[in-house]
Amino acid sequence: MQKQPLPFGSSKSTSPSTLGKSSVANDVTANNVLAVGELEHLAREWLFDCEYRQHSKSTLANRRLYLDKLIWFLESRNDTHCSLSQLRHFFAYLTTGHEKVGGRWGSEDTSQHRRCHFAYKPLRPSTVATYHRHIKAFFNWCVREEFLEVSPMTRIAPPVARADQIQPFTLEQVRSLILASKRTRNAERDQTIVRVLVDTGMRASELCSLKMEQLDLFGQRAIILGKGNKHRTVHFGSKTARMLRTYLKDEHRTPAETLIQADKNQYAGQPLTPNGLRQIIENLGKLAGLQAVRCSPHTLRHTFAVEFLRNGGDVFSLKEILGHSSLHMTNRYVALAQADIEKQQRRFAPGDRLGV
Repeated sequence: MQKQPLPFGSSKSTSPSTLGKSSVANDVTANNVLAVGELEHLAREWLFDCEYRQHSKSTLANRRLYLDKLIWFLESRNDTHCSLSQLRHFFAYLTTGHEKVGGRWGSEDTSQHRRCHFAYKPLRPSTVATYHRHIKAFFNWCVREEFLEVSPMTRIAPPVARADQIQPFTLEQVRSLILASKRTRNAERDQTIVRVLVDTGMRASELCSLKMEQLDLFGQRAIILGKGNKHRTVHFGSKTARMLRTYLKDEHRTPAETLIQADKNQYAGQPLTPNGLRQIIENLGKLAGLQAVRCSPHTLRHTFAVEFLRNGGDVFSLKEILGHSSLHMTNRYVALAQADIEKQQRRFAPGDRLGV
């Protein structure tokens, strides 16, 4: 039977008082090893603690997912405990699991594979690094709460996760995506997705969670709840506003419903997931015949950022629009835009066209 994910607010969860050091002591050896059963209880308590400390919903969901996967891995191997060795095997599995029969996370999870074709693809180093960061945070919490003396994660170095090379779409490629979206079975929705992403620089998760009450069509803006539970306002152009009105003309949405919804099988009418959004952009790229560029929502975010700078926008405004916590990431776009400006200036240098 498929293992249920770790819940929030379950009435059956173990209370902190019953998870005191006296009850955990039987499951923790002198080498700071957690029994798998106790790991599940502590994971649930950690999630409650994260919820109490006002972590964002996306952070909570991701941490629940990462711990679910760790527990699934341990139980699939019939491990009775979680130690340094098991954790090392888990992180090795993250990089090789796509090669296994049935893909990553087991052949029985076919419904998830239909939703997430990435089960058969290698995980990006940055994704493995994210697993490492959150699982390390869990074991650090166990140490702070005195369930462990030392975290086993202290001896597992994070993977090298070099920043992806930024390669935006050209405007011609964006036009091709929009034209391709007109030929899909949900043309108005898919055109809306492309136009909103390239006009606002939203993250995939932000667009998927955007509710109607956060959208102001007359003001041509949206209030986004981004990383770290921080709100910010983004604006979009008149063509995107017209496309939104066309898309919503025959759609009946309550203020609490999401703007973008799925349209397939049993998921029809439900909020579109980030994985579903990525698949839509990938399919549009194939339909448009685009090559030598990664077709993803994040590439549209890159495109917005670079075009913003090319057209005179400043880096401080861009940082706020993109929801970056520092200028470190934003400056990567500056370097790309400046290189492009230099190329254009050399190409159209007036002195070279004087004829003398």
